[in-house]
Amino acid sequence: MTLANLSPLDARAAIDTGARLVDVRGADEHARERIPGAVNIPLDRIGDLPRDDRPVVFHCKSGMRTAANAAQLAAAAGGAPAFILGGGIDAWRQAGHPTVIDRAQPLEIMRQVQITAGALVLAGVLLGVLVAPGFFALSAFVGARLMFAGVTGWCGMAHLLRVMPWNRRAGVLR
Repeated sequence: MTLANLSPLDARAAIDTGARLVDVRGADEHARERIPGAVNIPLDRIGDLPRDDRPVVFHCKSGMRTAANAAQLAAAAGGAPAFILGGGIDAWRQAGHPTVIDRAQPLEIMRQVQITAGALVLAGVLLGVLVAPGFFALSAFVGARLMFAGVTGWCGMAHLLRVMPWNRRAGVLR
């Protein structure tokens, strides 16, 4: 099922007239930046959305996650009119609408994974060139694990980063 996209302006009007705004991003992403009044129900728990007759506007970061899961979101809305905030929170912010930003919260887990994986690959290449060719194996290992994560949907680095002390503030360990 395809849900209609709403522009940030149309979404704002729908919210002002009683529509519910549901953020389907992870708790870590929501803690870092959110639209005021948005309820956070991550995509993997969207079935927990309370049933209500009011329209629902779903949003994520860019609109891609909500568009890719439109059928699941429509089912979670339980027959209530359901929409997607086109362009997600990024478009909302670009349209000049307010967001709540808490820079004291850690970066989103996937950004941490990207930074860590990039640093490990770079370190492996630099050490392989400057110290010993055996260090190229570090870059190969990281690349292989990223491919494994993409194929299986399970990322060991993300699980490891979730238990780090700096991520406990976002309530990521639920």
